[in-house]
Amino acid sequence: MLVVIINGYSHLFETNIVNQVVMDKLTAYNVTNCPVTATMSVIGGKWKILILYVICNEINRFGKMSMVLRDISKQMLTTQLRELENDGIIVRKIYAEIPPRVEYFLTDKGKSLLPIIDMMKHWGDEHILRIQQKVVA
Repeated sequence: MLVVIINGYSHLFETNIVNQVVMDKLTAYNVTNCPVTATMSVIGGKWKILILYVICNEINRFGKMSMVLRDISKQMLTTQLRELENDGIIVRKIYAEIPPRVEYFLTDKGKSLLPIIDMMKHWGDEHILRIQQKVVA
């Protein structure tokens, strides 16, 4: 806000100066260099976090994943698994058996995301509890 005194009276003027300073900083920073943007480019989207969650809970075969994640198509699951593998978050292990068996595991880089996933789970638990308490009240 800007205070201006005219003829002995003070007048308040809202300005966009603060907003402009913030926008200038963001523009100079460039959102593409933002750590959150970098993280979301790897694990963002509807399915990747859920896929990582089921893998860390030992549901690591394609068929079981598609049963647990009912709404994901097989093509989308395949695409998401490949992207996670290409980003070094998961590794695919192929067993030389008949029929061939494929399992997915978190890499060390993928395991470094577990605290984030755990915090999301705890936040979700609390959020669900708050919603249930509002419904009961």
